[in-house]
Amino acid sequence: MNNIWRLRWINLLGASTFATYGLLIHAWPVVGLNSFIVVVDIVYLVLLSRKKDTFSFFEVAPDSTFLKEFLAFWSDDINRFFPDFLLEGLNNPEIRLILRNMLPVGVFVCEDAGDGVAQIRLDYVVPDYRDFKNARFVYSSSHPRLKACGFRSFAATSGVPAHQRFLRKVGFREDPGQPGRFTLPV
Repeated sequence: MNNIWRLRWINLLGASTFATYGLLIHAWPVVGLNSFIVVVDIVYLVLLSRKKDTFSFFEVAPDSTFLKEFLAFWSDDINRFFPDFLLEGLNNPEIRLILRNMLPVGVFVCEDAGDGVAQIRLDYVVPDYRDFKNARFVYSSSHPRLKACGFRSFAATSGVPAHQRFLRKVGFREDPGQPGRFTLPV
């Protein structure tokens, strides 16, 4: 499971259930062990909720060696969500690495689609860091820079159901006239 937060909640629920079950049948070792697991899960959930991550962008050129290596390494996973993505075919893209605690955890690529629209070509985060903290950072921190460039909205096109769910969850709205096209005001 990639999301440690969800894993801890599921484990807490399971351990609580078994501790209650052990209590009902007077199985004290089951109660003791599962109560200990409940305490450990609660401690980790509190620590996780207090942890503050630091996010930043690092702009890179399309011919960056690191960018090419990153995209090549994660190409299979990228193709699951962005099957049509080709960096070489983009016209003057704006490319940023998403840094979380100074670790490169994702890539954000957009280009000017005209009419004040930043067309998202790639918004990828590696599986171990795939939570909505990255998305909140990208779509809130990008705004000042994009507004300065004259962009008024993000646009994304996707036929991948998992990616469409992500876009909706982040706040994008599907264009009723164009299924698979999503927009978000800057």
